[in-house]
Amino acid sequence: MTPRTPARFADSRHEDRRRTFPALQPLEGEDFASSWWGNAWVEALEDTALDRARLTRGRAYARRGHVDAITVTPGRVMAYVHGTRPRPYRTEIRLRTLTDGDWDDFLATAAARPDHIAALLDKDVPHALASVADLLPTPGDLIPDCSCPDDGYPCKHAAALCYETARLLDEDPFVLFLMRGRGEREILADLSHRNATRSAAERTGAASGTPVPTVPASEALAARPLPSLPPPFAPPAHPGRPPAYPQTPGAPDPLALDLLATEAASRAHTLLTTSTDPLAQLTQWQDAVRLAAAHPGSGLTASTRALYRDLAVATDHTPTDLARAVAAWRQGGLVALAVLEEPWDPPAGPFDRARPALIAADFPHFRPWRNHLSTRSLQLRFGRDGLWYGYESDPDREDWWPRGTPDADPVGALTALLGR
Repeated sequence: MTPRTPARFADSRHEDRRRTFPALQPLEGEDFASSWWGNAWVEALEDTALDRARLTRGRAYARRGHVDAITVTPGRVMAYVHGTRPRPYRTEIRLRTLTDGDWDDFLATAAARPDHIAALLDKDVPHALASVADLLPTPGDLIPDCSCPDDGYPCKHAAALCYETARLLDEDPFVLFLMRGRGEREILADLSHRNATRSAAERTGAASGTPVPTVPASEALAARPLPSLPPPFAPPAHPGRPPAYPQTPGAPDPLALDLLATEAASRAHTLLTTSTDPLAQLTQWQDAVRLAAAHPGSGLTASTRALYRDLAVATDHTPTDLARAVAAWRQGGLVALAVLEEPWDPPAGPFDRARPALIAADFPHFRPWRNHLSTRSLQLRFGRDGLWYGYESDPDREDWWPRGTPDADPVGALTALLGR
């Protein structure tokens, strides 16, 4: 028969797993958080958001004190947020709680080092502890819900609640632990028990006087045949995932670290399984374009804009140069990038037959220059691979951007460009 939990302990644990914070004063400074874990919370919100305008309004709501008292329970943050209507909206942020196994790993790691325990008591979170059990939210880990009619993800009220929650986390990281499923008193009691058990075991071992096993030096250094090496492990089916890198003042950008680590893992996996490195022949500029093209949502988030800016500066280009090159890479890879950057004089043949074919298809106004056929706003470029690549520009601007799908038929490439 399983013993029942004493009522007093159960009530105490229930109280420990629910905390309500009074409404915060309007914020006068710039940042909602100064700690690395508070900033990680803000970044998880902003990287998930689909609408930057709603984030801006949410920040304004939070700064002006529109968020009432905040209640935190395992897996949930709730508050009433004042909007444009007289009645406030009930707003929630939900996130995953940790399993008992995750908590056991976290507490065992914390108890193994006195400096970790001291840091937690001082309301600080060592980076090593945060990575043990995925305490920090990642993009997509925060799920907003609000009673308002706005279907934004998140709406401005949920964004305001997230920003105000970052201020709570900044002051007390145990709020983050509570969101993940354990209260402060419960965590500290467990750490105290583990620390006492560890100290008792160390004292018992020291008092027993058990000799440390040794091996004579002559035996250790004696020549002997070595066993055969075991066969190598089979390569994994997929590259491994890199760890999550938190934002830390003065440290490299976590997005850049994640991107480089992911690329390195993928490249190493390809080399391991095929004995070839497909990227070895790329120049620094070509590799920068490839990296930027692999990042989704170009230009939509602050992190993506920062990536484009840093890659452009590192390769002595402008962000616009990089964005144009990314468009070419997504159009057709390295060959399409060469089409963008390297005009050439094609031999007689397919290029010379292109203009009559376009005229026959009622596209008579293309003028030739090297491997280009252009109108005021449309252009076809003939690649060394025998394909035609579409480009567009504002009329008479000569600001050509890759568009459409390459095609061996110039009429087909132009049709794809025009979306017919």
